[in-house]
Amino acid sequence: MRQPVTLRTLVAGTGVSTMAVYTYFGGMGGLWQALRQEGFIRLAAKLATVSASADPVRDLAALGAAYLSNALESPDLYRVMFDAGFALEDADAADEALHCLVRTVERAKAAGRFREDVDPLELATQSWTIGHGIASLVATGPLPRQALGHGVPMLTALFVSAGDRSDRCRRSVANGWGEPGCGDVSHR
Repeated sequence: MRQPVTLRTLVAGTGVSTMAVYTYFGGMGGLWQALRQEGFIRLAAKLATVSASADPVRDLAALGAAYLSNALESPDLYRVMFDAGFALEDADAADEALHCLVRTVERAKAAGRFREDVDPLELATQSWTIGHGIASLVATGPLPRQALGHGVPMLTALFVSAGDRSDRCRRSVANGWGEPGCGDVSHR
């Protein structure tokens, strides 16, 4: 069972006094706020490692794989990122993850992979929801790493519903989901 984080347990063994948390962060609230911000900064850096290819549907899946990889690398930080009890210093950092997906959906529409009536923000949000659900259940929850493989059929179904062809979509998603450098989430 997880024990609550206290200021005393946080600094235990670090050689830092509890006063340092007040000096640098204004208290525990400021520390949690800084941790949330750091989580979104790291996520943006991870998403930036996904290079745009000629296949924007592959790129959408690769962004999802990068998101998962980020969560699996730092599950405790990932959990803190979504604690809305503490505001972000820069909310744009959190928004950039979603905007990155929106821009990629727009590229897929322009390439004729998705129907013209597809709302990029709506599809990006649905895609993020799938990735976030899998990440939460594997990185911080009850499911084993093998559950990461569910991302391919779920994203494929989502993108096919947006107008992509099933066979081409599955290949694109599988290629992006297994993107090296994104933690190759399909095979864990």
